[in-house]
Amino acid sequence: MHEIEPYYRWLQYYNPAEDDLSPFFGKQYNHDLYSDTIYGYYIDPAWDFMGSETLYIKILYTDYDLRYTVIEFIGEWNDAINNDIMHLKRNIVEPLTRQGINKFILIGENIMNFHGSDDCYYEEWFEDVEDGWIAAINFPEWVRNEQMLFDIDTYINMGGTLEIDNWRTMSPLQFYTKVESMIQRRIGA
Repeated sequence: MHEIEPYYRWLQYYNPAEDDLSPFFGKQYNHDLYSDTIYGYYIDPAWDFMGSETLYIKILYTDYDLRYTVIEFIGEWNDAINNDIMHLKRNIVEPLTRQGINKFILIGENIMNFHGSDDCYYEEWFEDVEDGWIAAINFPEWVRNEQMLFDIDTYINMGGTLEIDNWRTMSPLQFYTKVESMIQRRIGA
């Protein structure tokens, strides 16, 4: 797991440690020290702790004018034991929604497993974005299937055309525009 890095090519456009509105503003990274682990496996020091011992994130890009953010994940999403959605909602989503963000693009290709609980935080998040949306991109099929058992897909758009294998070849704006277009087609707006 230590070889899985968050996508770094968008750092030329956005760095959450340099964004004074970001939950990670001012964070110092030591890329020579591997100290964070998931189930005893070291992870790359560029991943950010959000309150969960099993799920780490990286805010890849945020645009306050277009009101969207792109967040990449690694680890096990465990709502049953660690209440990961609560940590994500309280520590990341709420600070961003206070800054006007209402469109969330979640990249989940490095999520290894999902353990669900109730959907209260997802419902609250969905209500908080009002005229926005939440999109799950490239979540493994077994993770999506498990999330659907807990009705998470009621609140988060996932699967189908939202499997975008070439997202790394796009600029942040191109990626957002593609996802926005797909979401608009889904909701018929």
